[in-house]
Amino acid sequence: MKNLRPLFLLIVTLGMVAASSVTAQCQPACSLIQVNNTAAATHAGNMSYWFGVMELPFLFIVVLFAFLTAYALKGGKFGKGMTFMAWGFLVMAVGHLHMQIEHYYGVNIFKYLLGSISGSIAWLIALVVTWGLSGLGFYSIYKASKGA
Repeated sequence: MKNLRPLFLLIVTLGMVAASSVTAQCQPACSLIQVNNTAAATHAGNMSYWFGVMELPFLFIVVLFAFLTAYALKGGKFGKGMTFMAWGFLVMAVGHLHMQIEHYYGVNIFKYLLGSISGSIAWLIALVVTWGLSGLGFYSIYKASKGA
């Protein structure tokens, strides 16, 4: 059974990609060969809406479990790394919430509150903080796993 598992996962993955393909859903009763680029572009926004709607709840669930895991590890080297990662994920979640608000409502919160230049700088700082905290967390866990 273990030999069939990678093949099964590959088949399931390819099936999911084919079934969720935007071009496959653009025209009813048409084969994939008959779908044109105009139809794909016209209906591409429909799927991005649902991906955006589904992204935020799952991202906040990940943040919740990241903090729960960090709390369960109760400090130490692994807990310290997981705490860094959880804070990085939280900053990322706020950034994704900001992107979804801008996408759906056309309001850039950072630029609205801080102005055009300061808002762009704040966005860059948020990106660097996300990457820095996540990277620091992974590095801390890596060092702990090597026993350093």
